Amino acid sequence: MLDVTPNRPDLPPEIARRRTFAIISHPDAGKTTLTEKFLLYGGAIQMAGQVRAKGEARRTRSDFMEMEKQRGISVSASAMSFDFKDFRFNLVDTPGHSDFSEDTYRTLTAVDAAVMVIDGAKGVESQTQKLFEVCRLRDLPILTFCNKMDRESRDTFEIIDEIQQMLAMDVTPASWPIGMGRDFLGCYDMLHDRLELMDRADRNRVAESIAIDGLDDPKMAEHVPQAQLDQLREEVEMARELLPALDPQSVLEGHMTPIWFGSAINSFGVKELMEGIGTLGPQPQPQSATPRQIAPEEKKVSGFVFKVQANMDPKHRDRVAFVRMASGHFKRGMKLTQVRTKKPMTVSAPVLFLASDRELAEEAWAGDIIGIPNHGQLRIGDTLTEGESLRVTGIPSFAPELLQGVRAGDPMKAKHLEKALMQFAEEGAAKVFKPSVGSGFIVGVVGALQFDVLATRIEQEYGLPVRFEPSQFTSARWVGGEKAAVEKFSNANKQHIAHDHDGDIVYLTRLQWDIDRIERDHPEVNLTATKEMMV
Repeated sequence: MLDVTPNRPDLPPEIARRRTFAIISHPDAGKTTLTEKFLLYGGAIQMAGQVRAKGEARRTRSDFMEMEKQRGISVSASAMSFDFKDFRFNLVDTPGHSDFSEDTYRTLTAVDAAVMVIDGAKGVESQTQKLFEVCRLRDLPILTFCNKMDRESRDTFEIIDEIQQMLAMDVTPASWPIGMGRDFLGCYDMLHDRLELMDRADRNRVAESIAIDGLDDPKMAEHVPQAQLDQLREEVEMARELLPALDPQSVLEGHMTPIWFGSAINSFGVKELMEGIGTLGPQPQPQSATPRQIAPEEKKVSGFVFKVQANMDPKHRDRVAFVRMASGHFKRGMKLTQVRTKKPMTVSAPVLFLASDRELAEEAWAGDIIGIPNHGQLRIGDTLTEGESLRVTGIPSFAPELLQGVRAGDPMKAKHLEKALMQFAEEGAAKVFKPSVGSGFIVGVVGALQFDVLATRIEQEYGLPVRFEPSQFTSARWVGGEKAAVEKFSNANKQHIAHDHDGDIVYLTRLQWDIDRIERDHPEVNLTATKEMMV
């Protein structure tokens, strides 16, 4: 993991105020709604559009694809930058649906912290646990938001206990809910001794805060009915005795998560969470790279591509590479070297995102996420520097779990289909394999819903109806080893060999037995289910 030594130099103030984080959760825990409210508090939008509100005017801002708007789910990670108090937030909203988890895994390589959203009634769900494991591998600090407290939810201690057990980390309450469901009044802010009351009448209004002097302050009785007040005092006293106190260092090391309670749809608890991200969240961290780590305070600019999105603006056939700035102070028009090709590129029109809206970025600092429009030069895993040959490591690519053949509705359009598939392969939306024997392509994805998304996008963005067909293969493994051994192996198994869009050799099969047999009979080659997105 990255070096978080206490004696690192202080960061320049502009970099130190950056907070770059992702929001992770199970589908339907309210992640996109929370993202909206962040933008509302950051002053970036005037009115939060509910995920499925009436009228085009109120679609959510972070879901920009046609399909996301129709289904009310996020299928592609989107980035947003905005100011909140003294901080500059770079927020990445990730898909919660497990069929798009690869996009989420890659996004987590580009952030310094994660906000985990859980549903008060359901607690920690399977997808949250999977994503959490990835954060654990990277030692990412995690802040937790327990959403939907205005609906019937589970006992507060039970939720905290479940997080502690399932995720094996300390949990410390930053706020404590007063009532739940219909009787949910608001929260007691345990870090600042404040009473936060929810206003059910206006969802876009910030909750009012009442400063109190501890739970015994007589002012409490003016706002909270006696029965709920007694229960609150008892629960908070138990929580303070049983649960660990907040330790900011332990939060930064990823061993402890503070938890806030609230209701994103009612804009409640969001402001406190944002203040928590500002004060407890990490500053931009060093990036692991070869041959050396990149520190954010370095003067020279460097950054890496963690996502490529094609056709964000269908009118312009554009491709945007999302770049996480790793060091330095970038200015528009700078010349950066693309380490893989050793070619210099002038970054003349970098953009800052607010979901699908963008503006030209005149400058960016380490920790920021900018978009670089390009025509296919930049790929996931590319590192950009001011000349030094550095490569950021740790951006994963996973073997697909579902494989299907693909055909264009019009056989004369095979060339167009190839172009569209290559585009999606470079974007990381799917794996595209060209078998050595026979014609056509095999497309691999992590989840079945991705086939729908691909078919819809190929039709909408390229005007090319396609159909996916069952393939004789069900799994793919990258082949590695000495060149001569790999060639010998490939010639002996021609029927099973294909190449991915980078030209790497892939072994396709339908049986786990085949994979085991090869590992036994051909010890000189190795089959892997992941590859580093490095060229």
